[in-house]
Amino acid sequence: MKDLAPDDRPREKLLRHGAAALGDNELLALVLGSGFRDVGALRLANELLGARGGVHGLVRSTIADLARVAGIGSAKAAQVLAALELGRRTLAHAPSARVQLLTPNDAARYLIPAFGSRPVEQFGIVLLDTKHRVLRTTIVASGTLNSTVVEPRDVFREAVLAGAAAVVLFHNHPSGDPTPSPDDVELTRRLRAAGTLMGIDVVDHIVLGDTRYCSLKEAGRL
Repeated sequence: MKDLAPDDRPREKLLRHGAAALGDNELLALVLGSGFRDVGALRLANELLGARGGVHGLVRSTIADLARVAGIGSAKAAQVLAALELGRRTLAHAPSARVQLLTPNDAARYLIPAFGSRPVEQFGIVLLDTKHRVLRTTIVASGTLNSTVVEPRDVFREAVLAGAAAVVLFHNHPSGDPTPSPDDVELTRRLRAAGTLMGIDVVDHIVLGDTRYCSLKEAGRL
C-alpha cells in the first residue's frame, strides 16, 4: 500500500472519511495488516476475496479455506475470522433483551445473523417460555457440509433442563439455499411427535441460508 497516494491508503482513508467510505477489499486489507514478499495487503485482500467469492464467501470459510490463498497463513486467517465473528456478534441480540418470537420472520431475523452463514451444517434450538420469549439458544449437533445427526433425546433434554414451554428448531444450509430436504421434513415430523409426548410445543423449524430462510410452518410442512 506504500505505492498508493497517502489519501488513498485504507488507514488514512478511514481516518479521514470513516469506515463506511472503504470498499470490502480496503477493510479486509486493514484486517490483514500486511502483505507478503512483493504482494501488498490490498492486493492480498483482493486475491482472498476473489478466491472465496467475496465477503459472503469469507463468512462461510474455515481457517483451512483461507490458508489456501498464498500469503494467508494461520495467523492472518485467524485475524479474518475473528473480525467476521465480531461483526456477527454486533447483530446478535443481548441475552437480557428477552426477544419475543411470534412469527417465522421474527425467528429468522433473530437467527440469521448468528447462524446463517456457518461453513458447516449445525442444528440448534431456540428455547422459549410460555410467551415465546427467548430463554436461550443452543447448538445440539454439528455435521458435515450436508448432513447432521440429531436425536430427539438431545433436543428435548436441553428443553427440559431450561424449563422451556416451546422450541423453535433451526439449522443452516452452508450452500446458502434454504430449501428444505426430505430429510429435513422427516426430522421435523419426528421432533414434533416427540415434543407432543413431552408436552413441549415445536413452534417451527427454520432452515437458514446466508440471507434467506424457509419456515416449515409457513410451507405447511410442520
